[in-house]
Amino acid sequence: MAGENGATTGSTATTVVPDSPLFNLLEGFVVELRSAGLPVSLSENIDAAEAVRHIPIEDRDAFKYALAATLVKNNAHWKTFETLFEVYFSLRGKEYAINGDGDDPFGDLDFDDEDGQEGPPGAGGEGGGEGMSPEQLAEMLFQALMKGDQALMRMLAKQAVKKYAGMEPGRPVGGTYYLYRTLRNLDLDGMMERLMEQAKEEQPDMSPLDERLQKDENETRIDELRKEIEAEIRRRLVADRGAEAMAKTLRKPLPEDVDFMHASREEMANLRRAIYPLTRKLAVRLARKRRHGRKGPLDFRNTVRHSLSYGGVPAEPKFRYPRPSKPEIIVIADISGSVAAFARFTLHLVYAISGQFSKVRAFVFIDGLDEVTRFFEGVDDIAEAVHRVNTEADVVWVDGHSDYGHAFEVFWDNYGNDINSKSTVLVLGDARNNYHASQAWIMKEIQQKARKLFWLNPEPKAYWNTGDSIVGEYGAHCDGTFEVRNLRQLEKFVDNLV
Repeated sequence: MAGENGATTGSTATTVVPDSPLFNLLEGFVVELRSAGLPVSLSENIDAAEAVRHIPIEDRDAFKYALAATLVKNNAHWKTFETLFEVYFSLRGKEYAINGDGDDPFGDLDFDDEDGQEGPPGAGGEGGGEGMSPEQLAEMLFQALMKGDQALMRMLAKQAVKKYAGMEPGRPVGGTYYLYRTLRNLDLDGMMERLMEQAKEEQPDMSPLDERLQKDENETRIDELRKEIEAEIRRRLVADRGAEAMAKTLRKPLPEDVDFMHASREEMANLRRAIYPLTRKLAVRLARKRRHGRKGPLDFRNTVRHSLSYGGVPAEPKFRYPRPSKPEIIVIADISGSVAAFARFTLHLVYAISGQFSKVRAFVFIDGLDEVTRFFEGVDDIAEAVHRVNTEADVVWVDGHSDYGHAFEVFWDNYGNDINSKSTVLVLGDARNNYHASQAWIMKEIQQKARKLFWLNPEPKAYWNTGDSIVGEYGAHCDGTFEVRNLRQLEKFVDNLV
């Protein structure tokens, strides 16, 4: 039976009792997920508590995936969930307290899956492994990697962190520093060479393909060892600083919250992966909104006709249901260096949901302007079309520095007559005009001719109208000026296109 504190004995399921250590841990975990941006509702929180009642707490994988099944709805959120799970559910007992006093912030909850072993068999020494020399540890690690023995690698990772990381209680050092110290002493590059030499000795006639497969296998095992060392360091830091403090330290923005203008290479790759499911969701949402539009004006003739069945009393009003037409989208995007990533993702999104519009035309500019609609016509890979925009568009007039006023003049002179009452015009840019003439009157003319005129700015609102930013001048003639710094804000804006 489960104890009152939420822990279990044997392999029975877990009971989540209010105010128990497990209940408080789960609540803190859900709060941190919400702080990281994951949408977790109250009902999903209740579902998670109900799910783990049927899972033995010592089965960490089952426990983890039971929580994931109830709390994670987007594959892009999985990495954040996994990191926070490791922080909140990785304590293994008293031996992880850096200060040596055996404090365990979650009472007698036991997440240990190592069968109670403190170190490698035969290692000797109190607590296991402390008496091993660096050479003995390296030899045992080599044997564990050769055999792919994950249990032994996990225990050796623990000993390596104890021996080499030099962790001190209360020291304000990140886990990366401790990881570097541990890996430097283990010399995994040298371990890789030794593993390959051993494999060639055992199989002298190894073909190039066999050698490549063996190398891939060794790299996989070394990567697993590195992950075990990272997890071990994380457990000790949690024991020292607390789960909440460590979660804040490790917290990274979700792909939809990454700032377009400051994304790293890895974050940009995550953004590209996140945009595909987002486009499908937005296409469905726009189609639904168009299909279930508001009622139109009262249809008097139809109301009177139906009133005959009520003795001439107009008891059932009839309305003229509108037949909303698909708008025509015209995108005018600044692709100068500071906002290029924002323009790229917005163009990608607009063309990915282009089926919801009667026509999409795209123009890009720096100080000159070029229509790039042709790059998107008949293409299957929108990313390739966007790449062509960045490399082939003729957008430099004088010096390649942003000149909104001149670009708008070129657009108005050449394409102004194409704007009509069905046109929704999107201007993408930070409105930093390098102190050139604004030509804001063109925005006024476009607004008068177009169905809607929106300005999307990737800068924080606090930066608007500072320095050479003149977004206020342009925004005075727009139907809406929106801060769009990430995919979440871009998704929210799309509803305005219906």
